[in-house]
Amino acid sequence: MAVFLTKNAKAEMRRRRRKKEMAETAKNGVNGHDEDEAKTTQQSHANAVDSRQPSSSSLGKKRSADQISSNGQCNQDEGGDSHNGGSNKVAKLDKHRSLMIIVPSELTSKESKKFRKDERRKARAQGISDDKITFVSKNRSINANNNSDTRKTNKNSTDPENEEHTENNNNINKPKKSFPRINDLLNQHAQQQQQLQLRKHRLSNSTSSNIPSALKQKYIAIDCEMVGIGPTSTKSALARASAVDYDGNILLDTFVRVPERVTDFRTSVSGVRPKDISVKNVNAMDPEEVRNKIGKLLLGKILVGHALKNDLDALMITHPRGDMRDTARYKPFMRATGRSGGKLRPRKLRDLVWEELGKRIQVEGESHSSVDDARASMELFRCVRERWEKELEGKGGGGRRRKTAKKKESIK
Repeated sequence: MAVFLTKNAKAEMRRRRRKKEMAETAKNGVNGHDEDEAKTTQQSHANAVDSRQPSSSSLGKKRSADQISSNGQCNQDEGGDSHNGGSNKVAKLDKHRSLMIIVPSELTSKESKKFRKDERRKARAQGISDDKITFVSKNRSINANNNSDTRKTNKNSTDPENEEHTENNNNINKPKKSFPRINDLLNQHAQQQQQLQLRKHRLSNSTSSNIPSALKQKYIAIDCEMVGIGPTSTKSALARASAVDYDGNILLDTFVRVPERVTDFRTSVSGVRPKDISVKNVNAMDPEEVRNKIGKLLLGKILVGHALKNDLDALMITHPRGDMRDTARYKPFMRATGRSGGKLRPRKLRDLVWEELGKRIQVEGESHSSVDDARASMELFRCVRERWEKELEGKGGGGRRRKTAKKKESIK
């Protein structure tokens, strides 16, 4: 019949066994202890001789802590008191029965931990307490109670190898150079970028004043806010529409009544509340009325905006592709994916406005405004209007046809 013992019972049994062993060692006295030590040294010599001739089956296997300790004792006995042979392990007993053990330097952290554990267990069996055990690794002494006496003995040692190690440690422990904080560098860089973009913005405003009014009337920027409809709220419906001119003046800004049941108002993003698009709101317009008004405004005009496909889908209207200036699809405003470049991806309007204009829009915790987004996209376009229009003139207006015609003539 199997007997199961609790943890407390097992601990009590170990305590009694340890007490009994200590009593036996005390009876035997110092002579008995010396005989045991001689036996252990002889056994370690035999183990060392066996370990020098490893069999083919033992190659490449991990060594246990007992094998490591036995090899260390053999190497220490052969080396004597010389500096070259005494680097693995030393076990000495002084008048106060203190034990100093040198940990082999070739051990890993896990093996050295196991080595110390086994040596403490052996020392307890011999009647030596943990506070009398000192582990030394080259020039570093690790005491169980972190006594300052062991540190002093290491500093006063005349071993040349230890002196070299202490000099290296002194060089390692030199004060580190002070480096600026990463947050300070980021803030400084952000301020420099903001000042640079503000200069660009001022320059663009100064150049826009020289543009004739007839040219300004060609450009109109729009932006829309949507709400979620349907069982999963993934489908979007128009809830607010805004349009501004080249200078940012509001041409149209109205809420739109949603004929279907709204399942997600997206107030935190769109800023649309239930009362804004309710049937009782007199200021709100029907979708058809908004569609007709914006269609009249865009007739023969150049449409400016960010991600215009979403706005046009919500309005259910179309516009000629050659008369669209989408800042999300403008290549200088896009970012390449991957370290070595790749496909260009559109960026958020918020990030572009901050980098190019030094302004903050769509702040977290605040609802979006379609008027602010339309003005921001127009300001972005004004910064690059001349370059953008020149690029389009080189591509369109028969530019490609002329190139192909020249190629055909050269072939003929």
